[in-house]
Amino acid sequence: MNSTRNNVGSGSPLEPEIGFSRAVRKGSHVAVAGTAPLADGGGTVGVGDVYAQTVRCLDIAEAALTAAGASLDDVVRTRVMLTDVTRWKEAAKAHGERFAAVRPVTTFVEVSRFIDPDWLVEIEVDAVTDEPGARPAG
Repeated sequence: MNSTRNNVGSGSPLEPEIGFSRAVRKGSHVAVAGTAPLADGGGTVGVGDVYAQTVRCLDIAEAALTAAGASLDDVVRTRVMLTDVTRWKEAAKAHGERFAAVRPVTTFVEVSRFIDPDWLVEIEVDAVTDEPGARPAG
């Protein structure tokens, strides 16, 4: 049985340039791409502030999940990438505020840098819904 594929965009100018979707839903599985702390209209939210950037990444990821017909309760894995892993507790605070009850598996890793030097964190999210045929929101 083939599942319908649903690509979800977030309006990032990088999506068409790179050729990616913010999220993809295939059946009951939803994958959210590495999500940076982009401000509405461009720029970076919370320059220098890991916590604020993590909150913004999670806001964008949550909106993508919703657009794909999923929610934070469906999240099974997160990956938190930081340019300075010694600041992991700042990211963990924001992560815990969203996922304390859900408790997905998660990994914190250090990376050398991101596309924009102001980005201190990016987050990837994987979710599995209970309904493989659920219709995306919108």
